[in-house]
Amino acid sequence: MGVLKKNDNVLVIAGRDRGKRGRVLRVVPATNGVVVEGVNIMKRHTKPNPQKNVKGGIVERETTMDASKVQVLCPQCGEPARIGHQLLEDGRKVRICRKCKGVVDK
Repeated sequence: MGVLKKNDNVLVIAGRDRGKRGRVLRVVPATNGVVVEGVNIMKRHTKPNPQKNVKGGIVERETTMDASKVQVLCPQCGEPARIGHQLLEDGRKVRICRKCKGVVDK
């Protein structure tokens, strides 16, 4: 599960939101899931709770989806790419794009 990280730009490759791009908001390693901004929206019916200052109604929010349904977008070539790992000369281990060999990590 170590390939996806928070704030990665990803492309959805399967499911009803296929083709959408978004940013990873949260990674859930226990279920191999990710929450992507603007993708996999669900409607939740909430009751008003004045103590917590919550208004009632229908709230739309993102929910988790399986990490296998998204692919990391390479910041250099802009393509969805598989991710590899490489050790740099300064000793850092970074993620690289398998297509252009560019560094994905910031």
